Amino acid sequence: MGYLYLAIAIVAEVIATGALKSSAGFSKLGPSLLVILGYGIAFYFLSIVLKTIPIGIAYAIWSGLGIVLVSLLGILFFKQSLDTAAIIGLSLIVIGVIVIQAFSDSAGH
Repeated sequence: MGYLYLAIAIVAEVIATGALKSSAGFSKLGPSLLVILGYGIAFYFLSIVLKTIPIGIAYAIWSGLGIVLVSLLGILFFKQSLDTAAIIGLSLIVIGVIVIQAFSDSAGH
C-alpha cells in the first residue's frame, strides 16, 4: 500500500503544482483552492507513506517522478518546451528512480 499512497501523493502534488501556475499568484480562486487541496492531499498521503517507506527513498521517488510529471504538464498544458539537455537530465532522473526500485534493498521490497 505504501507505493500506492506514494503514487497518490505524487499525482496530487503534480496537480497542485499545475494549479499553482494557473492561480496567477493566487489571484484566481479556483486554481488557488486546487493548490491548497492538492498539496494537502499530497502531504497527507506522503505522511502515511513514511510509516512504511524510508524517507530518503520516498523523497527520491516523490521528487524524481514529480519533476518529470510536472515537466510533462508544462509541455501539454502550458506550451512549454524542453531542450536536449533538459530531456537528458529528466531521463537520468527516471533512470535513477528505476535503479532505486530495481536494485536498492532500502526501497522496502
